[in-house]
Amino acid sequence: MIRFSSFYIISLLLLTHPIHAGRILDPADISIVPKPLEMKIKAGQFTVNEKTFLLVSGNDIDAEQLARFFISQLELAGGPTLKVSVISPENKNAESILLSICRNKSSIPAEGYELKVSPKQIRIHASDGAGLFYGIQTLLQLFPPEICKVSPMAPGKSWAVPCVEIKDHPRFSYRGMHLDVSRHFFPKEFIKRYLDLMAMYKFNTFHWHLTDDNGWRIEIKKYPGLIQTAAWRVDHENLPWNSRPAQQTGDKTTYGGYYTQDDIREVIQYAAERYITIIPEIEMPAHSVEVLAAYPRLSCTGGPFTVPPGKYWPNSDIFCAGNDSVFTFFEDVLTEVMALFPSPYIHVGGDEADKTNWKKCPKCQARIKTEGLKDETELQSYFIKRMEKFIVSKGRKLIGWDEILEGGLPPEATVMSWRGTEGGIAAARQGHDAIMTPGAYCYFDYYQADPQSEPKAIGGFTTLKKVYGYEPRPGKLTDEEAKHILGAQGNVWTEFIPSFSQVEYMAVPRMIALSEVLWSPKSLRNWSDFRSRMEFQYKRLDYMIVNYSKGSFKVEVSTLPDPKTNKEKIYLSSEQGNLPIHYTLDGTEPSLQSSRYESPIEVVKNTDLKAAMFPDGKPKEKSSSMLVIFHKAIGKPVKYLQIYSDRYPAGGATTLTDGLRGSSQHRDGFWQGYLGNDCEVVIDLGKIMPVQSITATFLQDPDKWIFLPSIVEYSLSRDGKTEIIYNDKANAMSPRDKGPFIQPFGVFFPEGVTARYLTIKAKNIGKCPSWHEGAGEPCWLFIDEITVY
Repeated sequence: MIRFSSFYIISLLLLTHPIHAGRILDPADISIVPKPLEMKIKAGQFTVNEKTFLLVSGNDIDAEQLARFFISQLELAGGPTLKVSVISPENKNAESILLSICRNKSSIPAEGYELKVSPKQIRIHASDGAGLFYGIQTLLQLFPPEICKVSPMAPGKSWAVPCVEIKDHPRFSYRGMHLDVSRHFFPKEFIKRYLDLMAMYKFNTFHWHLTDDNGWRIEIKKYPGLIQTAAWRVDHENLPWNSRPAQQTGDKTTYGGYYTQDDIREVIQYAAERYITIIPEIEMPAHSVEVLAAYPRLSCTGGPFTVPPGKYWPNSDIFCAGNDSVFTFFEDVLTEVMALFPSPYIHVGGDEADKTNWKKCPKCQARIKTEGLKDETELQSYFIKRMEKFIVSKGRKLIGWDEILEGGLPPEATVMSWRGTEGGIAAARQGHDAIMTPGAYCYFDYYQADPQSEPKAIGGFTTLKKVYGYEPRPGKLTDEEAKHILGAQGNVWTEFIPSFSQVEYMAVPRMIALSEVLWSPKSLRNWSDFRSRMEFQYKRLDYMIVNYSKGSFKVEVSTLPDPKTNKEKIYLSSEQGNLPIHYTLDGTEPSLQSSRYESPIEVVKNTDLKAAMFPDGKPKEKSSSMLVIFHKAIGKPVKYLQIYSDRYPAGGATTLTDGLRGSSQHRDGFWQGYLGNDCEVVIDLGKIMPVQSITATFLQDPDKWIFLPSIVEYSLSRDGKTEIIYNDKANAMSPRDKGPFIQPFGVFFPEGVTARYLTIKAKNIGKCPSWHEGAGEPCWLFIDEITVY
């Protein structure tokens, strides 16, 4: 639907597909995403061929440029090559495609359009260029999927378009996607492809995360050290992100890159042609060690510093807020940035600033005293307000992550709410604009399917359906306050995303779900309908050779014991509804010949389940694997003497006896977490019975502040009051042992021991060890299945 750059056209010629000239979409196949406000399907079709004229409103540069854009897309897909003419009384009713913009007294809202396809003519009418562009995008979705083919095709094709009438405009004015190019540098050709995908689904803002600890990516003429030193780091890409050693004396810094100012101008122009505004982000006062590596005088300590090749915590080496040369540096940098980017917004970051060095820095402490500030939190507010004053003086607006609320919000700042929704709510209540991008819904670096079968990700678990279910406008706001919620944004952070192919995998199709959240009326959103329309979007993405995730086709496994039969029931489901699922119970890969799932599967022993969906007769995604553990406590009630954190509840009270064991990823939905607290539970077996052993399962992942318990204590009782036997299992492993890994803690009891009530207490080590980055802070204890034999 968007013409890709020549880099991709040349490099992706390996895929070929036949074109079915003249084929028309069946009305049931019309699958426009995001869903239009109003659409009526009419009888008939319009055929686009060599005789079709393309008519544009006269003296309108936008209409003329969009006509050329539309023609280039058709030519890429094999034609036809249309002739362009200006609309006149003589030709306005001719068999043609008519593109018109009426900028005065139009009843069409900004970015909106009206599209009518009749057997005689296609008409797209808008009140601005953006609306006309989005109308063209919708028209292209009415063409067969082959229109999206990215490799050259033989000329002379014709296309049939079904007759429809559409009136459409967006719900939110800000519809954004983000990309982090600091952790991994991506060439400008891929940035263009990313913009193409955004434009196809009517996003209008690209948040370009150009600077962070791991690399500076934009040429600044006044500070050449930023591209000579700050843009490059030691190549430790063969090592896990969180285990990469810092640069040593003599190490070559060969990994990185940057965009020249000419590159930036080229990308900005490319985006503008697609009605996308690019917001540049220049991080301050934290996430800036790469700058300090080039200019250590801007720090509190004077360095020396190197560009981190991976993990950047603790984030305490930040800009010195007491040093006036820091503000001079940023004014110089932002002056060059604003000369390049026409965006009304300049993003300054403002997040995750560890103020340890500010507390010890004489200059920072002098600044606090001189300015009459309360503490280091207000010092950060001073920093951001000072930068906002400069940005506003240049006719721009400051935007930052929700930490800029701390210590007082700058007068005209806009807040980007990422730590949940509270930052956006607070900003809106203070009369400030906000953009919602909460991690649980909008961080596309999170896992989107079973972590055991997915590429390594930063954590989290955000499925396609979860993104589609997001509502950017919090219900707790009044109507007047809600007007300050401008929209939302999907974020792609790239610590664990080293290639452009993987960027696509993580972003698509979740960004498509978000596009409908932001464009379409809430009342029109329906998961089943969206899922059905996505079937045809996947075909378009296939022609575009997009490496999209098929994680939504992953089979989900849940269990429920049947107390009447003493059997465990296994339930299989998927976000994709009623597509056929085939499964095996012996650990072999399922096929079409394997049992088809029709109803819950009953088991009475340990079962090695594998299941996959088979749309169109072949698996769409890797099979799901799950060892279903059958033991005496399956489905038995669990009483919590200490409750788990509401951040990691897993499946609630059934989690520890459901027969399913979590993976090594703590956010997979199977682990219950305790922050700084012990875990203590009582399992009621329902009657007195022999108990030979109890095993509780725990997780260790020091990088996520998760540690094994110091000891696990077990006690048995027949009546729930009197303890009849006690045993314990101490932890023999070091908290320094790298994770993530799963560790069982089991004990055995003498033959003949019987009990009904089992008490398990796992003692949290409480606080992170002194050597840990979170030293002194509460740490996590994670527990899952407790097996009883």
